[in-house]
Amino acid sequence: MSAVARHLTTAVIHLDRLTHNMRLLRTLAGDRPLWPAIKANAYGHGAGIVARHLVGLGYDTLCVAHAPEAVALLESGVRAKFLVLSATLPEHADEIVVRGLEAAVCTEDMLAALDRAAERAGKQAVVHIKVDTGMGRVGIEPGAVADLLERCRGFRGVRVRGLMSHMPRADEADKGFSIAQIGQFRNVVEATKSAGIEVRHLANSAAIFDLPGSLFDAARPGISIYGLRPSVETLNPRTAELRPVLEWKSTITFLKEVAAGQGLSYGHAHMTDRPSLIATIPVGYGDGLSRRLSSNLDVLIGGVRCPQVGRITMDQSLVDVTALLGRVAPGAEAVLIGRQGEEEITADELAARLGTINYEIVTAIAARVPRIARSA
Repeated sequence: MSAVARHLTTAVIHLDRLTHNMRLLRTLAGDRPLWPAIKANAYGHGAGIVARHLVGLGYDTLCVAHAPEAVALLESGVRAKFLVLSATLPEHADEIVVRGLEAAVCTEDMLAALDRAAERAGKQAVVHIKVDTGMGRVGIEPGAVADLLERCRGFRGVRVRGLMSHMPRADEADKGFSIAQIGQFRNVVEATKSAGIEVRHLANSAAIFDLPGSLFDAARPGISIYGLRPSVETLNPRTAELRPVLEWKSTITFLKEVAAGQGLSYGHAHMTDRPSLIATIPVGYGDGLSRRLSSNLDVLIGGVRCPQVGRITMDQSLVDVTALLGRVAPGAEAVLIGRQGEEEITADELAARLGTINYEIVTAIAARVPRIARSA
């Protein structure tokens, strides 16, 4: 059997940087356990790669958005506890119980469904009561928590292990709302002291850096484990110590000299204003490179920032490499995110060009782009 040719566009995942970031977060969180969020394919970094490395580092609880994310990892051999963060429906109760997942719950209907599933499976359902202290997405009102916990006593197959909430504004420079939110969650914790709850958790990445008062019994870091700042308004200077885990690289597949006045790509949105050397790279919006970045993106080639030109297409993009005339050939590396020589392009830079956040840039990288794990 012939060898399979390498994919010419890849996301390189630097595991040593992941280790470094977790070590930094542990320093900030003290002796509290960290439950890293690996939802959305580990924020685009490859859930299997990231989960296995984190388990190897000793992290035994991982956070996902939906039950199928956890199931896929369990079936691939990842051995960890999984906390399902998003609200779900009774139709998923059996799988949650059978697979031993822990679920964020905020309705009596879901508790009842998990209780029935536990009876069928001969197992116990483990849940974390989700409290809405200001996110406004899902969760029970703080004043209703005690009553719900009392009703939980009627569900013999359900064990309430945790009490949790989520912070919508911890990454802002003004911490006033978040400080009030912490106080609200603390009041719920005090009011439920006798309920036998094992772990209370609130802090996300931004809160771990900026709001030590949000650190209860555990913390759930997300974007920061991947070496990306929660926001430009995160105040703690130690965010500068984060190391981006992902590099996104492609390869020049074709070079062409074109005359001045030549239209490029669909719609000829770009016209050359001089004789130009144009490179083709096999990456496009089908790989997660937003079409809205067309002619608003630099690519590193030979250590030089080269402008992407023309409309980004599904599978290919064009780059003006005239500055490298005589010094570039097919097969040369093209960096979309990462460092080459003295230059670096970051997910934050692409996010700024799109008017979005770094989360969206990395999570948008398509599944067809292979994730390649690298150690130091």
